[in-house]
Amino acid sequence: MIDTHSHILPGIDDGSRDIAESIAMVQKLVSQGVTDIIATPHYMDGTTFVSPRKKNLKLLEELKQALVDEGVKVNLYLGNEIFIDEKIPKLVKASKISPMADSKYLLVELPLDDEFPNYEGYLQDLINCGFKVVLAHPERYTIIQENYEIVKNLSKMGVLMQCNVGSFVGRYGKQAKKTIKRMAKDKLIFMLGSDIHRCGRHDYIAMAQKKLTKYYSEHELRWIMTGNAKKIIGKKK
Repeated sequence: MIDTHSHILPGIDDGSRDIAESIAMVQKLVSQGVTDIIATPHYMDGTTFVSPRKKNLKLLEELKQALVDEGVKVNLYLGNEIFIDEKIPKLVKASKISPMADSKYLLVELPLDDEFPNYEGYLQDLINCGFKVVLAHPERYTIIQENYEIVKNLSKMGVLMQCNVGSFVGRYGKQAKKTIKRMAKDKLIFMLGSDIHRCGRHDYIAMAQKKLTKYYSEHELRWIMTGNAKKIIGKKK
């Protein structure tokens, strides 16, 4: 699997607290068959989660070297989990935030429990600017859990859906589990991520894959687990 959503960079958001924990988190993912990971630290303007791209790149290189020293074979890339904001295009241009693996793909998040005014307009603006918008864990948003038509409409707009493997086993509650199963049935999942924050239990990948076989063919499942993400880390477009 290619992990498209993770918080493995140390000390910059609510994810890994230090380099040792980052190494342990990556080792846990690799043990489950993860070959490539996009580090996606939070970027939330107006909060403490605003670590700039330059610093993130430095931390990524340090983590890569530490993993080499530990004999861990994995490919790492940089991105951000970007809280929805009208300034996103300017922030990308100013190199303050990172598209996923230096591609045209942006991982964007919405508030978990509140509706953000005109979020559809902001997402459409990003698409109009030439970005490929990936919505982080849509199954976790209360507005989508309460009104499933939203995720279908966003998908029709061209927004791509990144879902969390833990949602299939109830990691984020019954409503997230119910919503992700519905999305799988409707074949709205574009790719998967661990959304790993700590080195606790994160052995959900095999379980999620087993659940997905109920809804997707083997060929389709390969695209969700790796193929679609290869468009991001490989072709860069």
